[in-house]
Amino acid sequence: MGKPIVAIVGRPNVGKSTLFNKLAGRRISIVGDTPGVTRDRVYAEAEWLKYDFTIIDTGGIEPEDDDIISLQMRRQAQMAVEIADVIILIVDGKEGLTASDKEVAQMIRKSKKPVVLVVNKIDSVKQEASAYEFYNLGIGDPIAISASQGLGLGDMLDRVVENFKNGSGEHEDEDYIKIAFIGKPNVGKSSLVNKLLGEERVIVSEIPGTTRDAVDSYLETEEGKFLLIDTAGIRKKSKVKKEVEKYSVIRTYAAVERADVCVLMLDATQGISEQDKKIVGYAHELGKSILVIVNKWDLIDKDTKIVNTFKDNIEKNFSFMPYAPYLFISAKTGQRVHRVLKTVKLCYENYCKKIKTGVLNDIISRAVMMKEPPIVGNKRLKIYYVTQIGNKPPTFVFFVNDPHCIHFSYERYIENQLRDSFDFAGTGIKLEFRERKG
Repeated sequence: MGKPIVAIVGRPNVGKSTLFNKLAGRRISIVGDTPGVTRDRVYAEAEWLKYDFTIIDTGGIEPEDDDIISLQMRRQAQMAVEIADVIILIVDGKEGLTASDKEVAQMIRKSKKPVVLVVNKIDSVKQEASAYEFYNLGIGDPIAISASQGLGLGDMLDRVVENFKNGSGEHEDEDYIKIAFIGKPNVGKSSLVNKLLGEERVIVSEIPGTTRDAVDSYLETEEGKFLLIDTAGIRKKSKVKKEVEKYSVIRTYAAVERADVCVLMLDATQGISEQDKKIVGYAHELGKSILVIVNKWDLIDKDTKIVNTFKDNIEKNFSFMPYAPYLFISAKTGQRVHRVLKTVKLCYENYCKKIKTGVLNDIISRAVMMKEPPIVGNKRLKIYYVTQIGNKPPTFVFFVNDPHCIHFSYERYIENQLRDSFDFAGTGIKLEFRERKG
């Protein structure tokens, strides 16, 4: 599952941005800003207790105002509510309950999402009584906070994380290989999904994608069980102006986090862009399994060099993930579409692969004998023992004399030895180096 999404909603000037900025600070151990497409900080990644989640800010909602800007802000907030798992409704404790607060609460109530009611600008214990009138909104117990002073935020966040669902959704069975189709708009993501569903004719179910994106499609074939996650395309920063598109970006990154395998789709007629590298780079950083698909291959005038030219271009632009396989297809004509799920399954199997400790240590010992680690400073790295501690992606811990002695070039050498020995095609792997105690 992807990280839960928490939307901060309320009318103008109640302190939404102040709360957002406070939550997006060191006070709750921010992991870092989500890679995004706007310069203003519409969303950020945060953690509280054992939970990681995404917080999103919205413009103020003024229900009675029909000017263009207010309408856009209202639509922005509605989009945030639609994609959120939990909503923080923030009101102004100094100003008191207003008709606008009631209308905003009514809009949120229709979403049937969990709501945490927060009364802001309560700067002292004496002022807490002013929060009681907000019981009239009928959406639960109000929590008094001061966003500017950071008061009451712990209680608020405790209430927020209580509403996070544990584990997978009802339909998101672990038996299904979750595939996120990512890339720019109009590269054929939906066309490929529809082609896969239409040709296989064994759809288990097709349901709305709840808070994530348009449609999640469940599919069973001879290759296995698959959950196909279609995503909105990501445009260049300068082209992402509408708030709706900003939230589409959030959904795309959430889809990447949910997925086991990320399928980056490229348009053969357009080539590779910085946006393609950015979104697949995020998948790579998370250690996801990755497949690159070049679509619309039927529109390319073929000659003896064109395939090699495309392959060289892919390898050059995606040099940070040389493990990723690639296919040239046409979702429109069906050319090579039959190979997509087979390749996805192969990537997934490597993503889940486990290596026995004895075999693993034999390979690493042989690798060290063939190429001794370089001296870093005045010390040479010694590898005592290695074991696999997890998969999805395969993760290996090396117990060494001093983790600071590992040179990036030698780490890359070790990774290449593992890949050559165990075939981790289609998946990232993670290496950790720890000092052996005692």
